[in-house]
Amino acid sequence: MLDLSFVRDNLPLIEQEMRQRGLAPGDIISRFGELDARRRKAITEAENLKAKRNRASEQIAQLKKNKQDATALIEETKTLREQIQEQEKVAEQLDSELRGLLVGIPNVPHASVPVGRTEEDNKEVRRWGEPPKFDFTPKPHWELGGALGILDLERAAKLTGARFAVYWDLGAKLERALANFMLDLHTREHGYTEVLPPYMVNAESMYGTGQLPKFEADLFKVPHGDKNLYLIPTAEVPVTNLYRDEVLDAASLPISLTAYTPCFRSEAGSYGKDVRGIIRQHQFQKVELVKFARPEQSYDELEKLTHDAETVLQRLGLHYRVMALCTGDMGFSSAKTYDIEVWLPGQQLFREISSCSNFEAYQARRANIRYKPEGKGRTEFVHTLNGSGLAIGRTWVAIVENCQQADGGVVVPEVLRPYLGVERITARKP
Repeated sequence: MLDLSFVRDNLPLIEQEMRQRGLAPGDIISRFGELDARRRKAITEAENLKAKRNRASEQIAQLKKNKQDATALIEETKTLREQIQEQEKVAEQLDSELRGLLVGIPNVPHASVPVGRTEEDNKEVRRWGEPPKFDFTPKPHWELGGALGILDLERAAKLTGARFAVYWDLGAKLERALANFMLDLHTREHGYTEVLPPYMVNAESMYGTGQLPKFEADLFKVPHGDKNLYLIPTAEVPVTNLYRDEVLDAASLPISLTAYTPCFRSEAGSYGKDVRGIIRQHQFQKVELVKFARPEQSYDELEKLTHDAETVLQRLGLHYRVMALCTGDMGFSSAKTYDIEVWLPGQQLFREISSCSNFEAYQARRANIRYKPEGKGRTEFVHTLNGSGLAIGRTWVAIVENCQQADGGVVVPEVLRPYLGVERITARKP
């Protein structure tokens, strides 16, 4: 969330930025101003009462020193103490309500973010490679996977329901090969430390990265004793929260972590979209990249993180483009986001395969992740960043569609052959 003082001092800016995100700020802004005015009034009243009580206390001391009756003033100080407590309670309650409103205010976009309302207003930054040329009509992955016997959506629906998948044989091995390849690349070449976090987290962790309370409908909730746990929608949640309520060593920054996990999303409100194949699943696997950086480093680190994710596609030989998301298409907690979109010839479109974001101090303030700058007596909030490096299921799709052959087989990218053990995926025998 944003800093309370920053919001208080910049309400017109916050309103403008919310409108640029396509949000209606009216109620939040007016309510914030009203609550803040009442809170300030209560604090001022409490301070005035304290000053009055202090003067009365001095008078009581003088009366007692002169051996005079101070009963009336003593009773007055008791009344003043009760009034002070009442005003402080009011101020505390209003402060709590203000912080509740803060949770509903999105991050302020960075000055370099294009202003726009929908994905049509996103700006292409660069693209890499060329789309493959076929002398036949390329097929989508759901047809190829079914014909090869490596992707089984029907049995997944029998086991669980819609938006789940079963991978067979080389389909399963391709998924595992991609995970190992990505982790090796990021740890050996890009300097990330691998982490294996829990796949369920508490509400505090979901709050820390911004999933709660706003996006609770998108989460899978698991009752656990007198509390709920949540299946993680992305490794961003547990990995970022590793340092919740901690002060990091400034010399250790930036910290770069990577994690391979399943991800669970209810996809509330997405029904009717991407119903074919495995583009939009309730469960999918992903390799995540997470960084903790000094504020002055964070935008350089965003460029590095985005490059690290792009490198995966370059090594696989897959055509892609990088898009700078506009204000209206950007995530609630993000200050700036690049989407990496891979070309899918079977569907004749670019599809997002990674979102790389700088949240600045928005998540760190919620999760209370700080560091102590050298030469300063006070701690400051770190900046947090993350991005997919990559979404494995969508990378699986990209390989199957881009590397398909006229006979229905799929040529395995060279960098994956040591992991997969074959050069070509052919139809699986029943």
